[in-house]
Amino acid sequence: MVGDHIVEEIRARADIVEIISEHVQLKRTGKSYRGPCPLHGGDGPNFAVDPDRGIFKCFVCNEGGDVFGFLMKHLGLDFPTAVRQIGARVGVEVPDREEQREDPYAGLRSTLAFAAEWFEDQLTGEAGAAARQYLQSRGISLDEAKEYRVGCAPDEWRALRDAAHAHGIEDRALLELGLLATSERADEPYDRFRGRLMFTILDLRDRPIGFGGRILNSRSDAPKYINSPESPVFHKGEELYGLNWARHHIRREGFAALAEGFTDVMALHRADIRVAVAGLGTAFTRQQADRLKKYADRVYLLYDSDRPGLKATFRTGDVLLAAGIHPMVVTLPDGDDPDSLVRERGPAAIRELFDDAVDVLERKLQILRREGYLDRVEGRRRAVDGLLSTLRAVRDPALRDIYLDRAADGAGVRRDTLVHEIARSDRSRTARPRPARVAGATAGDGGGGARSGAGERAEHDLALLLVRDPTLIERAERLGLDGGSFLNGSWREVFEYVEARRDSGEAESDWSGLSSDTRSRVASLLEDASELLHPDQVFEAAARRLIFRRQRDRLGEIDRELALADAEQQRRLLIEKQDLAARLRDVGEAAAFMPHAHAKAPQAGPPGWISEDTDQSER
Repeated sequence: MVGDHIVEEIRARADIVEIISEHVQLKRTGKSYRGPCPLHGGDGPNFAVDPDRGIFKCFVCNEGGDVFGFLMKHLGLDFPTAVRQIGARVGVEVPDREEQREDPYAGLRSTLAFAAEWFEDQLTGEAGAAARQYLQSRGISLDEAKEYRVGCAPDEWRALRDAAHAHGIEDRALLELGLLATSERADEPYDRFRGRLMFTILDLRDRPIGFGGRILNSRSDAPKYINSPESPVFHKGEELYGLNWARHHIRREGFAALAEGFTDVMALHRADIRVAVAGLGTAFTRQQADRLKKYADRVYLLYDSDRPGLKATFRTGDVLLAAGIHPMVVTLPDGDDPDSLVRERGPAAIRELFDDAVDVLERKLQILRREGYLDRVEGRRRAVDGLLSTLRAVRDPALRDIYLDRAADGAGVRRDTLVHEIARSDRSRTARPRPARVAGATAGDGGGGARSGAGERAEHDLALLLVRDPTLIERAERLGLDGGSFLNGSWREVFEYVEARRDSGEAESDWSGLSSDTRSRVASLLEDASELLHPDQVFEAAARRLIFRRQRDRLGEIDRELALADAEQQRRLLIEKQDLAARLRDVGEAAAFMPHAHAKAPQAGPPGWISEDTDQSER
């Protein structure tokens, strides 16, 4: 058996058009390539190859599949041989069976398999009464629970631990997988999951890699949902619940549905919408988007319609756009989620909402119009700020052009204004990041001027303070900071990650959903034992430096644009420059930046349900 990671790497590297072109002449038609089918010997251009999705399809003989499937069907190869043949041409070595190394995590996988079966067994026993009652209230039968690997954790401190010991499993493995937890108040490790309905998270080979647990006692003060922590076989920022069941349907349909919770995914699959997946309690990441991109280029978002749900919708939409995926928004009725909607109104109701789904930019414009932002000048300025994050995120040139026209028309601003804003942002993001300095260090010019070095120091100091005390995110937002205030991609990711966890009600510090590079940087911050003598003043000064950096950068841009502008443009630019300089003076910002610890920050930024300038393309 060839390992999944090897298969996926070869699939990602292989050029399906190049490989199939060796067997049939293909001609580009739009985004796909067409030619006669080599499988049934057709003459017409009924055979299509889609390089973005990595699949082929004949519309006469109905044969289809991926690059491996083509060689298997056309040359009669078995799967391992097809993988080895393509692997050889793309430079990925596939070891022979006898050379394959033993899985270093075989013991952990065995422990996870035991735990999954044990949780499922508890569901049908005396300890599963409350869980069965909950499932019944959700219209889920025991047969369906078994199909989706649902179980329950008894409301006991060491039930799983005792059962594992009886099975010969030691605490070390249970602790490494997060099935046990420790506390200074407890003499021995205890079960992490207690009194919870348990959802088994499976990899693409249907092997358990982690768990999610929903509290069954509604009066409990414990978090409603908890997931397994990071482990050698489970990485929350990369996995998607339900992808093991959905991936073939997604590839066939050409789109996926992204929901918020385990029961939402189950409800959609039971409603015969088998393209549904969900994240795992952390902000949606670029790694998760890249996984979906392997199967489809369109994703329907089914998040709640309340304020936190809208913020999550648009933040996720920007991540998908940055990965080359077109996000569509399914608008759920207030107070409903996919699970409740299917239960109360039937599968047809959710399918109708899919038919009415709108593009993510169009959904922003709908809400801006509904809430009156486009009816007044001040609101329109904030609306443009909110639209920019989506315009900046999109990577497809044709879609970006369409978005620019639609945003300019919808918000009532000139298209060239939006183009300028995007170009300015793109220039700042393509600039090579400078190394962050330690908190409190003296900022030299480092070859780029003292002001640039001070800005980097400010970003680092704010990230350090946020990692030490994530509740500072509220203060940062009140001052006017957002993810776009940071030029350093890792510190921007930290800010947006803390925001997302706050919006989803997750209070405990858990940095596992960050990209690997940013996790490493956060680890360095956590190890930084240096003391800030006046942390409040450091926070205030650093925040103000970032807040007013945009205005000062804009002043420099205006000076450069004046040299190239015609008379009318020069007039507009001079007015803008005078207005900008006056606003800086009003808040106490002199020509040389000097932080004033108690100066009031100006009110600015997009509506609260839009995360302005959410560029997560580096995740």
